[in-house]
Order: sequence, then structure tokens, then C-alpha cells
Amino acid sequence: MKNVLIIFGGKSNEYGVSLKSASAVIDNIDKEKYNLMMIGITQEGKWLRFNGTTDEIRNNTWFNNKDCKEAFISPCRSHKGFIEIDNFETKIIKVDVVFPILHGKFGEDGTLQGLLELSGIPFVGCKTLSSAICMDKAIAHNIVSEAGINVAKSVTIFEEYENVVNIIKEKNMKTPLYIKPAKSGSSIGITRVSNLSDLYEAIEKAFIHDNKIVIEEAIDGFEVGCAVLGKSDLIVGGVDEIELSRGFFDFNEKYTLETSKIHAPARISDTKLEEVKKTAIKIYKLLSCEGMARVDMFIDKNGDIFFNEVNTIPGFTGSSRYPKMMDLIGLSYIKLIDKLIEVTLVNELVETLSV
Repeated sequence: MKNVLIIFGGKSNEYGVSLKSASAVIDNIDKEKYNLMMIGITQEGKWLRFNGTTDEIRNNTWFNNKDCKEAFISPCRSHKGFIEIDNFETKIIKVDVVFPILHGKFGEDGTLQGLLELSGIPFVGCKTLSSAICMDKAIAHNIVSEAGINVAKSVTIFEEYENVVNIIKEKNMKTPLYIKPAKSGSSIGITRVSNLSDLYEAIEKAFIHDNKIVIEEAIDGFEVGCAVLGKSDLIVGGVDEIELSRGFFDFNEKYTLETSKIHAPARISDTKLEEVKKTAIKIYKLLSCEGMARVDMFIDKNGDIFFNEVNTIPGFTGSSRYPKMMDLIGLSYIKLIDKLIEVTLVNELVETLSV
């Protein structure tokens, strides 16, 4: 029986999303096939071995469980596991594969992935470089654009942005514009601006979440997503479509769907469906993705496809978009968890034999 370690929580503004995703995976993983272990990371950054229930995770009381013990991944490759501290005594617990279910900074941006690569423990999802690139919207767009894939017109700014309106006009960018933190997820910190007079307020809001901001021209069309799994032999899920009645797909809409709908499969022709899938695969490979990722794109009013972003650890509840898209090709939620772990272990074996 393989030891599978799920890491959840994290020092990120998407902490709450991680709790929901992790709870769903923990409830549905095949416990007859895998020996499940859990480490939670509090919002303050404390690592704790957790042996409680998913109810405690969902209601964010897990760290109060009296059986919690300090624990952390050992970077030493001879350990291949984590170190647990109990009454000033330490012990090493071996891990066969890590399933990180953390969204946003310090979980999805390559930081955790770097630690896991140092440890030598196989883990589900993209490696360090790919995670970091995909997390940075500006860098990801530059790479994808260089390969000839459409991206929206944009401007990247840092601390000094007094001349940003002139730059926008010089680039002939039209409103509405989206002002985004370069490295944040779940649409947190994003503002849609229809008048340039509101631009600076939106920039200040975005700077709360990051020190690098992307100002992007809105695409006149609708958003589609494509789920991809694997490294060399890719499994491509179905394509979904986001239908908006107003505004944009912000944090509230993503998790409540109050005024929007997600159509799975997308309401597009078979020809356009194949084009979206091919574009998703190309982007996935360009950004060195492996394990899993959700590739988000726009289809404009002329039918042209534009790259939006890649989520290397997408939402993972039973009703989240990535699992739903995989379900469209017959890969149920339980089978999806199993497949991700299986692919991770197979890739590790192949890499070991090729050394």
C-alpha cells in the first residue's frame, strides 16, 4: 500500500479554497489502495500533521485538533518523507507520493514544488519551473504569444505607473480593461474598468495582492477551459464554457454561480472544440506542464482563440471545473484521483530508469 501525503491550507489568499478541494479529495481517495496521511499549513505558515476529519478541515478548526503534531517535509533525499515532532522527539515518516492541494502563492507558484523536488518525493502536478511560470500571468503570456498564439493586448507595471495611461493609449488598448495581480488566483484582486478615470483605484487594489500588475484589454467573447492530464501520453478532458450575464467571472461567481452558468460540454462546434483542445495541448507543452493543469482560453466574436491563463492546481471539489471536464470523457472523480497518483508514480519510475 502506497503512502500518499495530502498537503492542504497554506499561507495564501486562497486558503479557504484549498480546504474545500482537499476535503473532497480526502473523502474520495481509495483508502483500501492508499495509506492516507495529511499535513495542513495554517494561514500563519505553521505545518501540522493532522489525523482528524474533513469536517474539521471544512469548518477551519482542523488546527485545534489535540492530536496535531508539528511536521514538515525533509529536503534530505535519504529521508524521502516528512519529519514529525512529538514531545521534542522526532521521527521520519516515509512518503511514496505527495498530492499538494494548495492554491495560489506558496502552494501553486513553485515554492512548495521546489521543496518537493529537493526531497526527491514524487508529487502530483507541475514541477517548479512550470508552476512558477504559469503563476505569473505576464511571463506566461509572453511565452505563449511568442509561439504565435493570440493573447490580449496588455501592459505590465511595477511600483512606478504614473505614465500608464499614456502607455495604454500608445498601445491603442481599448476599454474595458482588466487590472490583475500578476501572481494571484481565483480572480482575487481583479477589477474590470470601463473608464480610465477608475484605473488608478483599481491598480491600488491589485497592488494589495502583488507587486506586479497586468493591465489587459478585455476580449469580446466568452471563456472556455480545457482539462489536461499527464506528461508524454496526455489525457485531454472535455471543454467547458462560462456564460456570464454581467461583469466577469470574479471570486464570488466562481464559487456561487449566482448570475453565471458553466456549460459542460461547451456550446461550440466539433471543429472549434478540436481547435480548442489542440491549442490547450500546445500551451500545456509550451509552459512545460505535467501532471495536471486547466488551460483557460477565450473565443472572441470572430471565433479566434485567445490564451487566458493556466491553473496548475485547479479547484478540486467534486463540482469543480477540472473534475467535471474529466468526467465528460468518462474519468469519474474517484478514478481521476487514482489516475493522477498513478501517472505521477509511473513518470517517477521512467525518470529513475532513464538516469
